[in-house]
Amino acid sequence: MSSSVSERFCGEVESSIRENKKLVFPFEQSNKSRILGKLCYWWCWFSAAVLLLVLGVPSLTFLWLIDRRVWLYPVALLGAKTWLRTCGADIKVIGSENLAEGEQYVFISNHRSYLDTATLFAHTGRRVGIVAKKELLKVPVMGQGMGFVNVIAIDRSDPERARQSMEKARKVMEDGYSFGVFAEGTRAMPGELLPFKKGAFHLALQTNSRIIPVAIQNTDRMMGKRSGVLFPGTINITLLPPVETEGRDVMDILIETRGAIAKVFLASVSA
Repeated sequence: MSSSVSERFCGEVESSIRENKKLVFPFEQSNKSRILGKLCYWWCWFSAAVLLLVLGVPSLTFLWLIDRRVWLYPVALLGAKTWLRTCGADIKVIGSENLAEGEQYVFISNHRSYLDTATLFAHTGRRVGIVAKKELLKVPVMGQGMGFVNVIAIDRSDPERARQSMEKARKVMEDGYSFGVFAEGTRAMPGELLPFKKGAFHLALQTNSRIIPVAIQNTDRMMGKRSGVLFPGTINITLLPPVETEGRDVMDILIETRGAIAKVFLASVSA
């Protein structure tokens, strides 16, 4: 990217951050075989089904019978890490030093791939609940186990139900969990950063929690939205310095958080 084009692009990014508008970063599709990618894609979902049947069903049934639902969390953590490995994903965590020992956070991340949820759940270094889309409730076994590991389905089409879901997330944080939220509300297309919704920021304010902006990179190249392919690769998950929330306006916090994430992608484009 030439210096003049780079400066103009940086200016557009800064403007879009301030106005909470969609950002589109330069993106190159993988040049690997799409036939291989489709095979890997279906292998990924086959392995997910096997893990749910072999690991999820027995664990869920047994722990329900003995009323020890909380014990499902380490099983889910193992399942998430195993699934990422079977999908050919190596995980590189950057910025763990930004987390203070014993402090709970609201982790707010971008979202471009199905791989992001398992990455955020398993690799922040905290016990986290996740705010997810209501469609996950329809997935056999997973839907039944979500509540056991504090994955909360949110119906964004119903404001009252969405509010109740965020209230439940607040109570989970009061029990000592951190929370992970994809603030765009849906998966973005490859290279995009969509406007952020305010719910996660209200959660941080209500719980007096600091926010950790999270930039998840490369998952769109590996398994992008509507691509129908999967390519092995390395997922970078960057845990950025905390954003203070106490006494601040929601939009100010939103813009600072989104800007921190955007600058990670901007740096990778400019490199």
